[in-house]
Amino acid sequence: MRGPSGFLGLRASGGSAVSLSGLQRHGKPALTLASPCLPDAKGRTITIRGREARDKGENEVPGGLIALLDDVSIIARAAAASADDIGVVAGRAGSKAAAVVIDDAAVTPSYVTGLSPARELPIIWRITKGSFRNKLLILLPVALLLSYLLPWAITPILMLGGAYLSYEGAEKVMEKLGGSKHGQTVDDAIEDPVAFEKQRTSSAIRTDLILSAEIMAITLNEVAAETLVTRAGVLAIVGILVTVVVYGAVALIVKMDDVGLHLAQKRSAAAQKSGRFLVQAMPHLLTLLSVVGTIAMLWVGGGIILHGLAELGLAGPEHFVEELQHGVAGMAGALGGVLGWITYAAASALVGLVLGFLLVLTLHPLVAKFTGGPH
Repeated sequence: MRGPSGFLGLRASGGSAVSLSGLQRHGKPALTLASPCLPDAKGRTITIRGREARDKGENEVPGGLIALLDDVSIIARAAAASADDIGVVAGRAGSKAAAVVIDDAAVTPSYVTGLSPARELPIIWRITKGSFRNKLLILLPVALLLSYLLPWAITPILMLGGAYLSYEGAEKVMEKLGGSKHGQTVDDAIEDPVAFEKQRTSSAIRTDLILSAEIMAITLNEVAAETLVTRAGVLAIVGILVTVVVYGAVALIVKMDDVGLHLAQKRSAAAQKSGRFLVQAMPHLLTLLSVVGTIAMLWVGGGIILHGLAELGLAGPEHFVEELQHGVAGMAGALGGVLGWITYAAASALVGLVLGFLLVLTLHPLVAKFTGGPH
């Protein structure tokens, strides 16, 4: 065992403690190492032989080195187990956040739709860098601090994010229905392309912050019982992987028409046909993604509000939606799971739409009043 000085001590088979110098002086035939931590990796007791072993020509093993190697092996096994735990928990948390990841991928292409093709990838890269900052430099430390200092504040903060998503989604719906447009759009004459691009990028990064907060909150909920190191590791892994997957997919989607043009110039008839199909399909796909992105804002925003109210003690609205979901699932037979999920998503989107309309009707006049311009 280790004494007060930190040196390794040994214990003889008879029970008396002996130092390393004592081993050499007294020539005990066999001394057993009293490990400061645990036995070696296979649970065996390490034995060090003294002068008798040297007299027989056997190799003597330094006791301090054995103790050090034993400690290193224990630390290595603990680190490997911790890494395995982080990987498993990250996979579980990532699967729970898959719905929000899909929403994120559907929302983002709308921010580059209608812009110059030459600016699409640079804008996506700027949004990607903003997303990394959101997740790793803002949300990760904030999530860890809140989970440690103010765990009760996580739900209200998420509800504010849900309200913002509902507001954004409802605003887009009102614009599609003929309402006044908020800010400059690609349908307007763009006088300052640089400022317009900056506005689009900033809006995308703000939306990403809300969706990323939901992803990180779901992840944090999955690792609430883990150690601080595991929580930090899982949040970082999920944040990085989600960002790479989402914006990698977005880059592929928005450049698919360029791929189609390239294929259309090939000599192969099959390649030309595929290229023409991609070119013709991309405008419809981007329009569809824009619609899906708006629905996703309302669905996720309304879902956050419903769950947040339940967490704060007002569980009636969420229970009503869940009963509606189970009722549809029970009547639909084999398709019950899918139709039940669609029912819950639609009800959540309706909640988000109603809340968003109320926020738009309240905030737009206030913004116009304080800015002195149209809302």
